[in-house]
Amino acid sequence: MVDWAEECDVLVVGSGAGGCSGAYTAAREGLSVTLVEASEYFGGTTAYSGGGGVWFPTNAVLQRAGDDDTIEDALTYFHAVVGDHAPRELQEAYVRGGAPLIDYLESDEDLEFMIYPWPDYFGKAPKARAQGRHIIPAPLPIGDDPELNESIRGPLGRERNGDPLPDTLIGGRALVGRFLRALRKYPDVQLHRNTALEEIVVEDGVVVGAIVSNGGERRAIRARKGVVLAAGGFDRNEEMRSKYGVPGAARDSMGPWSNLGKAHEAGIAVGADVDLMGEAWWSPGLTHPDGRSAFALCFTGGIFVDQDGKRFTNEYAPYDRLGRDVIARMEAGEMTLPFWMIYDDRGGIVPPVGATNVPLVETEKYVEAGLWKSADTLAGLAEQIGVPAEALEATVARFNEFAVQGVDEDFNRGGEPYDVAFTGGGSPLVPIEQGPFHAAQFGLSDLGTKGGLRTDTAGRVLDTAGAPIAGLYAAGNTMAAASGTVYPGGGNPIGASALFAHLAVMDAATR
Repeated sequence: MVDWAEECDVLVVGSGAGGCSGAYTAAREGLSVTLVEASEYFGGTTAYSGGGGVWFPTNAVLQRAGDDDTIEDALTYFHAVVGDHAPRELQEAYVRGGAPLIDYLESDEDLEFMIYPWPDYFGKAPKARAQGRHIIPAPLPIGDDPELNESIRGPLGRERNGDPLPDTLIGGRALVGRFLRALRKYPDVQLHRNTALEEIVVEDGVVVGAIVSNGGERRAIRARKGVVLAAGGFDRNEEMRSKYGVPGAARDSMGPWSNLGKAHEAGIAVGADVDLMGEAWWSPGLTHPDGRSAFALCFTGGIFVDQDGKRFTNEYAPYDRLGRDVIARMEAGEMTLPFWMIYDDRGGIVPPVGATNVPLVETEKYVEAGLWKSADTLAGLAEQIGVPAEALEATVARFNEFAVQGVDEDFNRGGEPYDVAFTGGGSPLVPIEQGPFHAAQFGLSDLGTKGGLRTDTAGRVLDTAGAPIAGLYAAGNTMAAASGTVYPGGGNPIGASALFAHLAVMDAATR
């Protein structure tokens, strides 16, 4: 017999968008809920998101702004890009479920959203939308609530560079903060930090709770209606990445240190099936003086070149697509890391990256670490980064010809709405002509793994025979992604996490 130290209706593991959404739904539906977070902060990977957005077609926020999208169009787009890499019914549950969830959340004054146009990531797919299907949480001034600010993970500048906390929550921190504030209205909610999942407890084939640990002390929490695993991916577990063949390195993932895959392992131990375990949400990574390559986007110039001094991709493509180009060439033996961004001096030595996500430190630290190089000539720059001078000169000359004619014949940079999202109306083909010339080192980063426990449309975890494991649910990066092997649009990871945790608790409430 298990000696239960605590009891609740629903036990939620993790405190990102999924964990917070699941806990909020449980509390609002009149259930007692305990949430356990393995790390010292609430928020998970969600809290690192600069936008904190959700990809939810036809939601009320978009419609109030005049959106004329339809669910049928959104399904056409989603199915076209995801294909058969995720169950069709799971794709449909995601696309159809977002708008009703926003209706549910917006009825609470603590949960406020705003439109933030962000193009779909496959602009040539049928029914793609240049303005996207994306909304973000409204910023949340912290005011006289510093404890809430301190309790939420991030921003990245605080954790990696020691920057002071801002006095307004934005992006993913705002989403988590709004959920935590909303949860205060409900009396039967227990939130525990520094409390990690160790194992799931099963009795007579039914999940009835879990063993967690805090400070080396183990205790059992009984969950009368269900356990929801929303603990993120296993992106920071090098051993699991190697086991399942996830490209890249744990140090270069954007997930917090606590994303070790314990929820995955606990689910597998009680018979859960898994899918997409070699997948992640990819991105190019600007390399920082601490040796880590971190998610970067919003490029406003430059080209990427490989070890041969040649371009290999559309540098302005959505980050996951760009990351997959790198991986495909690495797997084909055609490319090695690092690769380099080549740019001219029109903006100085700092690379033309609008969103580094991890704030830049002093320029000299990048130079001293050999990460940013400069030379009066392209041949001199080539020598510094170890690529053939003639190849680099030819690559830049060819790109500059494209800039003059306004068409990238090699990689069609500028051919989709996302490519011009950050150009301010200017051409995405910025010539490289003003010396001195510069190079910035890049690697492969990710926003977390996306493989996990297979679920049905209610978030119920499935066993290897395809049957639900009674009382066990999963969402977010602990769940095998509804988007399969692609990244359809900004806000897809956070949106899916919040939705399937909500659906999971709504199902658990009926048990």
